[in-house]
Amino acid sequence: MIDEIQKLLDRYIVWLKDKTTLREIDGLVEITSPYLDRHNDYLQIYVKKHENGYLITDDGYIIDDLNQSGCKLDSPKRLSLLKTTLAGFGINLTDKGRLEIITTSENFSLKKHNLIQAMLSISDMFVLAEPMVSSLFYEDVTAWLDLNDIRYTPKVNFRGKSGFEHHFDFVIPKSRKQPERILLAVNRPNRDMAEAIAFRWIDTKEVRAIESKAYALLNDQVNLVAPGVIDALNNYGVTPVPWSGRDKVREDLVA
Repeated sequence: MIDEIQKLLDRYIVWLKDKTTLREIDGLVEITSPYLDRHNDYLQIYVKKHENGYLITDDGYIIDDLNQSGCKLDSPKRLSLLKTTLAGFGINLTDKGRLEIITTSENFSLKKHNLIQAMLSISDMFVLAEPMVSSLFYEDVTAWLDLNDIRYTPKVNFRGKSGFEHHFDFVIPKSRKQPERILLAVNRPNRDMAEAIAFRWIDTKEVRAIESKAYALLNDQVNLVAPGVIDALNNYGVTPVPWSGRDKVREDLVA
């Protein structure tokens, strides 16, 4: 089993390297990652020399995209959620709306990974403008957990076998009846997001208790979840839970 998981990790790293491209622009290096944003465009970040090593930034893309979509981060709740998410990844938000992180050469891969994961998380968390949804999906999940008296720790980072840190939305501790349960609230379920979640779980599972379980709560309030997303998650040991069917796992989470 260990050899099988190692092959999956090796395959992911090869895919990540092969699908990442570089371009130099006016003293900056543009990195195009294989991760897709909500427009199905590849996420891009920029690197420049800094007195303490390197500065990596999204150049304001994520916040600008949300603002242009009508999703203003102007409420205390949304600002608090944004700051908490950024803090979890160690990312700074500048006055001009740029997501930035400073790194040394030794930590470059880890910090780049954290920035991209933060971009994905923030975009996913606030993906829809107010006319389209009445509340954030993350808030819906939180309210449902609270309503059902499901005890949890929100916004937890675990360091995986690879050394990368991975963000999870909720962790339900082990009980006498159930093992540790790790939850992700996925507002925009697609195949690429499913693959990213799968890697997150495979890498993390190696350093968690062997009985630990992972659940992906999938927002199907606007669009149905594609069968390919369900299959991908199942194949890598993540239990997919469409939001419309969340009550089917309630007893597993309450216990």
